[in-house]
Amino acid sequence: MKGEPIVILLVEDDPAHAEIVQRNLGGSRVANRLIHVADGQAALDYLNRENGFSDPAAAPRPGIILLDLRLPKVDGMEVLKQLKADPKFSSIPVVILSTSQAEQDIVKAYALHANSYLVKPVDFANFTELMETFDFYWLAWNQRPG
Repeated sequence: MKGEPIVILLVEDDPAHAEIVQRNLGGSRVANRLIHVADGQAALDYLNRENGFSDPAAAPRPGIILLDLRLPKVDGMEVLKQLKADPKFSSIPVVILSTSQAEQDIVKAYALHANSYLVKPVDFANFTELMETFDFYWLAWNQRPG
């Protein structure tokens, strides 16, 4: 809805990477609410409102999902595949945020209908810059349905 914070679901198992994302998006000029889960199964549970995520107020529908690929329990590609195959979730933009630059991962992610694929820089300053760019593009400039 217009005027409400954008709910961002961050699916990231690396605590340092999650912290960088949280710090950068927390200082965003665009109102957002970042929800972090650390594995693919927790992401699916969150979206399906299962296993501790049943309260809609505590588990609001995300406006965008930041998804790592190498995740415990359920791999990021499998999460992406399930989301894009389900009409309830298929319209939610999914941005892959991965350390993998492998062509096969990029091709597969887009074949599964990822909306974007971003490679996490190893350098902290570059990672911070990437998240600032993400903030402007996806949260400020990109138009979403009302």
